Amino acid sequence: MKTDIAQSFHRLEYRAPNYTLERVELDIALDPARTIVKSRLEVLPGPSHESGAPLVLQGHELEFVSLRINGEAHRQFELTPETLTIHALPNQGKQTFVVEIICVCVPEKNTSLMGLYVSNGNFFTQCEAEGFRKITYFLDRPDVMARYRVTLRAREAECPVLLSNGNLISTEKLPNGWHSAVWEDPFPKPSYLFALVAGKLECIEETITTGSGAKKLLQIWVEPHDLKKTRHAMDSLIASIHWDEKRYGLELDLERFMIVAVSDFNMGAMENKGLNIFNTKYVLAQPETATDADFANIESVVAHEYFHNWTGNRVTCRDWFQLSLKEGLTVFRDQEFSADQMGSESGRAVKRIEDVRLLRQLQFPEDAGPMAHPIRPDEYQEINNFYTVTVYEKGAEVVRMYQTLLGVEGFRKGMDLYFKRHDGQAVTCDDFLMAMADANDRDLSQFKHWYSQAGTPMVKVGEFYDSAKKQYQITLTQSPSKNTVQQKTEPFHIPLKIRLLNAGDNQAEVLLELTQDQQTWTFDGVESRPVLSINRNFSAPIHLDFAQSEADLLTLFSSDDDAFNRWEAGQKLAMQMILENRLPDAALIDAYRDLLTDSELDPAFKELALTLPAEAYLYEQCASVDPQKIYAARRAFRHAIAGQLRIEWAALYQQMQTPGPFNPDAASSGKRALKNLALSMLLEADPLIWAPMAVNQYQNADNMTDRYAALAGLVIHGSKSATACLEDFYTRFADDALVIDKWFALQSSRPPVPNAEPTLNEVHRLREHSAFKMNNPNRVRSVIHAFCMNNPASFHQVDGSGYTFWADSVLALDPINPQVAARLARGLDRWRHFAQPYQTQMLEALKRVAACGTLSADVKEVISKASAS
Repeated sequence: MKTDIAQSFHRLEYRAPNYTLERVELDIALDPARTIVKSRLEVLPGPSHESGAPLVLQGHELEFVSLRINGEAHRQFELTPETLTIHALPNQGKQTFVVEIICVCVPEKNTSLMGLYVSNGNFFTQCEAEGFRKITYFLDRPDVMARYRVTLRAREAECPVLLSNGNLISTEKLPNGWHSAVWEDPFPKPSYLFALVAGKLECIEETITTGSGAKKLLQIWVEPHDLKKTRHAMDSLIASIHWDEKRYGLELDLERFMIVAVSDFNMGAMENKGLNIFNTKYVLAQPETATDADFANIESVVAHEYFHNWTGNRVTCRDWFQLSLKEGLTVFRDQEFSADQMGSESGRAVKRIEDVRLLRQLQFPEDAGPMAHPIRPDEYQEINNFYTVTVYEKGAEVVRMYQTLLGVEGFRKGMDLYFKRHDGQAVTCDDFLMAMADANDRDLSQFKHWYSQAGTPMVKVGEFYDSAKKQYQITLTQSPSKNTVQQKTEPFHIPLKIRLLNAGDNQAEVLLELTQDQQTWTFDGVESRPVLSINRNFSAPIHLDFAQSEADLLTLFSSDDDAFNRWEAGQKLAMQMILENRLPDAALIDAYRDLLTDSELDPAFKELALTLPAEAYLYEQCASVDPQKIYAARRAFRHAIAGQLRIEWAALYQQMQTPGPFNPDAASSGKRALKNLALSMLLEADPLIWAPMAVNQYQNADNMTDRYAALAGLVIHGSKSATACLEDFYTRFADDALVIDKWFALQSSRPPVPNAEPTLNEVHRLREHSAFKMNNPNRVRSVIHAFCMNNPASFHQVDGSGYTFWADSVLALDPINPQVAARLARGLDRWRHFAQPYQTQMLEALKRVAACGTLSADVKEVISKASAS
């Protein structure tokens, strides 16, 4: 298959800008059909200035009106659909000069949701990565940092609220019903962190006192009917601010900090300096409409965007190849924050398991596919395609390894030095590594390979016990990912925590640093053959090739003191049996029973331990994937657990009730998670007997967690009661967009049910539903992505109908919103990994999309890489 070759950008070709900016003044007159943007740029020679070089500004989908330099009209320029190139600069550009530009954009027609756009009558922006160029002509690159003063003007009746970055300087009433607000950001920032919001919004606000005694105003702005759903987001923001002060000594640096929620948003949220813009999904919550998972996600995302105030804003990226510098680091920080909020060590373990499970289900497949790339890519065609789980989640694991190697105190020393050296700068991943190395007097040169080499490394474990010498040896051999994109790779620096269990003298945990292709460690005084607990707490993001016996895995599953490895042993046992199409044996059932009835274990841990490996992760263990066989084997395994432990499940369902007012705290949400797993298992065992109990829970629940879990159980297990409950659910929550997203997603995610029509038929009907909107990313994700990306057993049908639907959807979405379409396009990038006839049918679908002559750069890159793999 052939596709047009798109332009590629290469990390090693980075060149500092010819020109940079000292100060930016914007005057923006907001109108949905014709927004007039006046910009005043103080331009000065950049680090790579060449005398006489033109000033090249980026601009996209703009109407050019005028250009002035140093107050005089300037006509020596070239205009293309992507650039404004200005020639004959004053004094050949060797001294500071002022550029003034007037241009026009049309927010109401901007369905890409990049730049300035309209949602429900309000104005919003999204400028990362390259959206600012859709607002005005600009040096739209992250290493050009300037101080901004912004004047917003609008009709007061339509836009009573006018917000931008930084501090509010003044407001003014203007003729003809207009008004204005002036905002100034005292800190230099790149254009991708610019934001404005205008419209009919209301806010909840709090004033807090920081560690230095300064008063700070916190505001969360939403549409008026959503104001009652903002308390949890505000509490999460306050907790984040205090945590960052305590953990890293980083204080909020502006007079106010604002969050704004919008329903039309491509991402989860955006960390614009002092004015974070969020998808409503990650702000709005109350017990009746949000699940425990929603509450936890809001806490995490609010923290993530706030933490960017320092790791991303005060210190930002030199270029987009360094994206993990801010994203990987900040994901690690939000993971640590959320773990601390759990309130106990067992809670921290639950959070760690959840993070690793996400990594394995999403990032490991990416590492093994055609879009594999290092956390610091060497090239890209469209930067929006590199906001990936590799950059974020694997990037966070790389940051975590610094802390594992250096210790919590050593990591803090490195962070302190990083900010001391680079506050107010645009820097690289190498700068972060050097701060860590210098602060701790450590040579981390080999650790750099984590930034430059793609794929998940494999570590083979060999062990030998000499009973006569009471000596135990472990040999570790590392090899690169089978799918690595490099011709030659160097050994990684891999920190591996291990402990020898049942070794007589209670061997302590040890940190091994694997830096060679192969290394051997010897342990003396080991009284009996130990059971090896390795990669404890998932100390490195690797694959382990370790032929551990089922007896040893059962020992780990029943008694390992490392909660992650205890969970991991159970997952390995289940995975091996499912892939061998075996049902759980008596020993494993007994281990499950002991775990469920252990009163000392956290309910949230029990729920995780009894949740089977996801189908996507099982796919990664196969040389050739047959989705229907894997689904059938996994479902049979689950059915056996449900049936053989039905007494325990029934008891747990009663024991895990949470009477009293709803509380999203870790203890209560853990009980609800285990209770609802028990309900699902009882429905799995016998849906006819247990459906009435699920209907009763659905009807009487006082919170969305329990109501939705009951509804999901009825739908997934094909209960006749599901139809009436789905109708009731829609009627109850028709006016709440986020809840209706759940309603759509549940039906699109339904796995195959015996004697029921294919899920795809229902998805087609949902596409035609009056509440479905192709231009709303949340709605698209709840129907199309939910089916194609999150419902493997229904999507991967032998007749290829799912792939036809996928191709139709990618082609329909691309002209509306290329970013959302490109994420969907990833759905078939592992086509070579599947058995026939799936493989051939996937390839045909890819060819069909590739043949479209009007594909966006976003989609074209994904399709070309997938089809070439």
